Amino acid sequence: MTSGSTLYVGAVMHARHRPRRHRLRYRVFSVLLDLDELPSLDRRLRLFGHNRRALYSFQDADHGDGTAGGLRVWVERQLIDAGVDVDGIRIRLLCYPRIFGFVFNPLTVYFCSGSDGAVRAVLYEVCNTFHERHTYVIPVAGAGDGTIRQSCAKELYVSPFVPMDCRYDFCIEPPGERVMIAINERDGEGPLLVATFSGKRVEISDRRLLSMLFKYPLMTLKVMGGIHWEALRLWMKGVPVHRHRPAEIPVATTIVSRNPSEEPQHEPG
Repeated sequence: MTSGSTLYVGAVMHARHRPRRHRLRYRVFSVLLDLDELPSLDRRLRLFGHNRRALYSFQDADHGDGTAGGLRVWVERQLIDAGVDVDGIRIRLLCYPRIFGFVFNPLTVYFCSGSDGAVRAVLYEVCNTFHERHTYVIPVAGAGDGTIRQSCAKELYVSPFVPMDCRYDFCIEPPGERVMIAINERDGEGPLLVATFSGKRVEISDRRLLSMLFKYPLMTLKVMGGIHWEALRLWMKGVPVHRHRPAEIPVATTIVSRNPSEEPQHEPG
């Protein structure tokens, strides 16, 4: 089996349709990590560490239910609860790495594939700046080897400029030479905003990781700074503010049924 871990270099774009038009675009890079390859990546790469300090690192505690060393078990438990066969399952996740020990991941996407390579389920792990995390577990209908389209109700407060009563429509091109994640958010009045990440595959190596440090310096600060800068711009445009109400469960999961007529299941992360 070829390596499932790599880098994707590209850009994040957000475009708001109303009540004021607003657009942003930032150059970023993400890592795609095969959970089964983390120990070998930790040994092979001097600049990358798994559950330890390094220039770049991935910490299990930043994801899932926060249990160190238990991320694969947590993902499999979510898949079983969603009725997905986990026999031979391959789990890869797309996220930002820790850089100098710091990271903020607004969205982590888990691609869960069978031995045939087809994606059986996608997990969308959303984090906000209030240290709350909510994962939407959505089985894939059909072969899962082309563009994947899914949707679910919004369950976690994310932005003060977006109401809670919304739905997400996801359009995903699974990782290959390129990857694309598009999220259209809509409320009762229709489309509200769209957010995308599109990236090109780049081999993961110490040389590449070092070059990323110079091409995208202080990327974690860039992400956090960009969030607050764009919030200021929206506030100055007079976009209404929606007050944060703490989540009943800070780390939670929603199992979204393949059948839209069935009620989703909610549980602690």
